[in-house]
Amino acid sequence: MNKNDSQVVDLDTVLQRGEQTISAITLRKPKSGELRGIALTDLMRMEVTALQTVLPRISEPTLTSHDVAQMDPADLAQCGIAVAGFLLPKAERLDSPTK
Repeated sequence: MNKNDSQVVDLDTVLQRGEQTISAITLRKPKSGELRGIALTDLMRMEVTALQTVLPRISEPTLTSHDVAQMDPADLAQCGIAVAGFLLPKAERLDSPTK
């Protein structure tokens, strides 16, 4: 997997799931099938419902929709920025060597 195909998001507010504490999430670039039922424009606009659908499909540890609903808004925004960045062509990414 290319370094541009995943991103670690350090959470400002940890998620507690039973005994498990989640302080960071690794998001990987979604495949087209993982975007089923979601409008790409909704992800680019970081629509909450679109993120609640896609984040469980591309996160490690795997988030539940309940986890996403309980996230601090700043953490959700960080995840949304990462997901939106995955949708950009390589030439448009800020970390692209061509920029």
